[in-house]
Amino acid sequence: MDNWFKSKWFVRIISLIFAVFIYTFVNVSENSSQSDSTFSGTDQSHMLDEVPVEIKIDDENYVVSGVPEYVTVNLQGSSGKVMPLISQRNFDVFVNLHGLEEGEHTVELQHTISKDIETFIEPKSIPVTIEERASEEFSVVADFINSDKMAEGYELVSHEVEPKSVTITSSRSVIEQIGAVKVYVNLEGLEGSINNREVPVNVYDTQGNELNVRIEPESVQVSAELDNPSKSVPITVETTGEMPEGYSLNSISANLEEVEVYATSDILGDITEVSTEAIDLSKLTESGTVEAELTLPEGVNAPDLETIEVTIDVEEAQAEEAEDEAEVAEDEAITEDTQVAEDEPIIEDTQVIEDEPIIEEELEEGLTVTYREPETAMTDIMVTGSQEQVSELSVDDFQASINLFGLEPGEHRVPIIIEGPENEGMTFTADIEEVLVQINESD
Repeated sequence: MDNWFKSKWFVRIISLIFAVFIYTFVNVSENSSQSDSTFSGTDQSHMLDEVPVEIKIDDENYVVSGVPEYVTVNLQGSSGKVMPLISQRNFDVFVNLHGLEEGEHTVELQHTISKDIETFIEPKSIPVTIEERASEEFSVVADFINSDKMAEGYELVSHEVEPKSVTITSSRSVIEQIGAVKVYVNLEGLEGSINNREVPVNVYDTQGNELNVRIEPESVQVSAELDNPSKSVPITVETTGEMPEGYSLNSISANLEEVEVYATSDILGDITEVSTEAIDLSKLTESGTVEAELTLPEGVNAPDLETIEVTIDVEEAQAEEAEDEAEVAEDEAITEDTQVAEDEPIIEDTQVIEDEPIIEEELEEGLTVTYREPETAMTDIMVTGSQEQVSELSVDDFQASINLFGLEPGEHRVPIIIEGPENEGMTFTADIEEVLVQINESD
């Protein structure tokens, strides 16, 4: 044995074995330490936002206000414990209000998270108000919006809400603040009735602020009847201008007597007739038919009839007739001259009856007249006859009038009609043949 220790090879072998042992021991210790560190992990901090808060209270008798819907939770602990909690969120945050009476209280937020994890809730405590629970029944009012944007001519006739009332549950103080329980029904673009449309119920205080309360049921069904009223009215043909020289208008009429028009009831009540667009007489030289559009007041439509046919009967003056008329006039003049020569000479005179008032006849009720050309309702009358006839005349012997039958609001040219004594050989005419008037609806 002593010889072994004296051998240098023996010593070298022993030293090598010892070195290998020490190396192995140190390496195993380091790996074990790293493994333990990897398994256990280091402490971590993680913030969770919008964690819901549960309220524990005797909700059959009390309601509470002041509890936030969500809070922020900060978790601190080892990764192996925090990460599963974050991914699963299998914990609760709550306020326990059991045993507390009505009134104001400051309470702490609690949780069900393991004590191995440090937990911080923000806010930590909150002020709450506990009040007596109250329930009351309220009628539901339907508020129809955009009624002016329904299809043209439609109107709301009636509506029904089912159920007609709802039960609202909250604190007594909130119940006493309720000012309105409404549902909103949008009528925009509608062309027919509404059948059992489900709409949510909204609750407001007396100031118009929406209240967060429990509503049973939360929605109701609304039915509404919409109508498109109509009626049949006569058609009149409007004209403008004068017939060309050498032509006369025998007749002008629409091929239809009536048309069915649609509008709301208030508009229909004021409609007694509809007219065509004005037909220009100055362009008519032959008989026939023309297409004319209807001139409809605002808010009125006639969907079944966009245009109508108008029949026109025009007559052209014949040259022979003109010659015959001239011959007749000449014969009459000769006869008259012969008679005057045989009798005593007749001295003609001319007198002007000034400022004869113009009377408006057949003006429909509810309309007024304003004169445009001339601007006053007066005219002068020129009278020609024998001195004896003319000298005895006065303004009371004549009447100037215009016939406004069937004329609607707008501008119109109307002929003046003169009536006077029926004395042989006496003629009388107004200084103007027609007047331009503006017809308006009276206020």
